[in-house]
Amino acid sequence: MIRIAVAGASGYTGLELIRLLDRHPEVTVTSVTSEQSAGKPISDLFPTLRGRCDLLLEPLEPAVIVQKADLVFTALPHQSAMAVVPEFLTAGKPVVDLSADYRLHDPAVYAAWYEPHKNPELLPTAVYGLPELRREAIKKARLVANPGCYPTSIILGLKPLLEAGLIDPATIIADSASGVSGAGRSAKVDSLYCEVNEGFKAYGVGGVHRHTPEIEQELSLLAGQPLVITFTPHLVPMDRGILSTIYAMPLREVTPEELVALYADTYRNEPFVRPLPAGQFPSTAFVRGSNFCDIGVTVDSRTKRIIVVSAIDNLVKGAAGQAIQNMNLLLGYPETLGLEGLAIFP
Repeated sequence: MIRIAVAGASGYTGLELIRLLDRHPEVTVTSVTSEQSAGKPISDLFPTLRGRCDLLLEPLEPAVIVQKADLVFTALPHQSAMAVVPEFLTAGKPVVDLSADYRLHDPAVYAAWYEPHKNPELLPTAVYGLPELRREAIKKARLVANPGCYPTSIILGLKPLLEAGLIDPATIIADSASGVSGAGRSAKVDSLYCEVNEGFKAYGVGGVHRHTPEIEQELSLLAGQPLVITFTPHLVPMDRGILSTIYAMPLREVTPEELVALYADTYRNEPFVRPLPAGQFPSTAFVRGSNFCDIGVTVDSRTKRIIVVSAIDNLVKGAAGQAIQNMNLLLGYPETLGLEGLAIFP
């Protein structure tokens, strides 16, 4: 059995990692960390784990963790991951990092959107962990930068169109709505029940959300040219899920049937991307708790604009599930191992 450490196990993403790893037949979780809750059983924080994972949370001490684990998931805030990832790599432990610390290739871009990078020398070695884009590179990586949730939904939604050269990249607009778990588990006024319930709001308006450069970086690579997009995230009063509606102008006349066929062909061998038939569009309800990304596409008959709608669970395909998908690739396991579960509905 491969021994797994989850650094930052007391957040929603850490919990989701443990939940999914519990059903994986080839790995076992041997170490879980939390600075604030060290010394407590993780099942005290998350009773859903009781009897399945009762490990004591411990401080994040890399020298200790590497003795207990063969691979490390770092589910830590940005800047925190880069303080420990180099030590794990030096000890020969592969890392799947779920923070934003290694997603951006250019340290100057990272500094502009976050803070100065503490180990920019690692950026060229980090592989952006979207398997539908970087599968072969992930297999050979030692450091995988797990994508953000919004970027996953948007990049998968646009990949077929950009690769086929069907759209004008300057016209891309993405509106994405996320459940509240995307804001994390720490107490924040904006995430309180009375602040969120019975409301629907945009935030990070005006191109200031930190996922923007990550989205533009990967879309630019797909397009073969630098591009910028208009991206506006929204907060929905539900626990989990992301629905992205993406708009772009085609460079030639296209039909809905042509687009549906393009998406079906692009993703025909992808185990976790489900292009929908003509006239059907996804709902977060049908991917909840699963590692699937559902995508629908059509053309606005009046404006001739292409409309793509994608849905993922932000904690699974948008975080922990994708991280395990990357782990499977790193370790040479079938990519779907431990991730075969269907959505929870209703």
